[in-house]
Amino acid sequence: MTKALNRLLGASAIGLTALVATQAAAECDWKPERAVTYVVPWGAGGGTDANSRMLASLLSQEFGQPFNVVNRTGGNGVTGHSAIARAKPDGYTVGAVTVEINTMHWVGLTDLTYENVTPIALVDIVPAGFTVGKDSPFNSVQEVLDAAKAEPGKLTGSGTSQGGIWHLALAGLLNAEGMDPEAIRWIPSKGAAPAMKELMAGGVDVVTVAQSEAKTLIEQGELKGLGYMHTERMAALPDIPTTAEQLASGFTLAAFITVSGPEGLDKEIACSYEKAALKVMATPEWADFKASRGADVVLMGTDDLNEFVKASDASLGETIKAIGLAK
Repeated sequence: MTKALNRLLGASAIGLTALVATQAAAECDWKPERAVTYVVPWGAGGGTDANSRMLASLLSQEFGQPFNVVNRTGGNGVTGHSAIARAKPDGYTVGAVTVEINTMHWVGLTDLTYENVTPIALVDIVPAGFTVGKDSPFNSVQEVLDAAKAEPGKLTGSGTSQGGIWHLALAGLLNAEGMDPEAIRWIPSKGAAPAMKELMAGGVDVVTVAQSEAKTLIEQGELKGLGYMHTERMAALPDIPTTAEQLASGFTLAAFITVSGPEGLDKEIACSYEKAALKVMATPEWADFKASRGADVVLMGTDDLNEFVKASDASLGETIKAIGLAK
């Protein structure tokens, strides 16, 4: 995903340009006349839910109508994404389409792809980390890779289920470096928290969950961050080098959250949502919210988001094929 992520280095400028262009190109003055359903395909309390609830609140203020967040979980993301994609394209159902729109179809969970939704704006970009225990003998990503080359399969990694985005982060990195994607064996977990607990207990050697999820434990000295799978260092953890600067391949990988509508969403409605989303995400309220989570504000409108999601789909498909999970 390197090329796609490089585009994100100028995401704020792109977003502001898109906002101005959108306002100049059309009135985009559609507004809901009743409550809107905001579907979140994942459970309450997680990062997608938190970002979505904050955005829904700001959109409610902007449009003057309630935005009711509904968590539609199940099917490893299929249930909620299907609810967004197959809703009536009248503007009264939007939701959080996440990176899983680019993984579910490759592993045979659904026929849905990014082409079955209408991306409106980028809400969050969540780069993976490369994290080891505080007592790990490794002090760089390259040291871990060298050990994995010397004894393939001895080291273990974790962070999510088999084929989940953090598994693809590790497998994709190994593949990009010309290694067997199974040179570091993947131990499935039910999420980032249990994986990090297992790492601290010495049950696995590395986790590749979002660096933002490991941030607190890294700051407390319980874990050691060796790499950030992005093109720029994380502002909250500036001493951890990026994989782009460490590795010959320059490999990067990030999950993402968007606000999107159903397939076939009317252009005037989509344009109005894009204008409103970019406007509220340029406010101090949104900036403060993102800062509280150790994340940066990213502003990207429909056209650039479509390109980004398309590039992500191709890259993730390549990794899923390389590790033998494509169906």
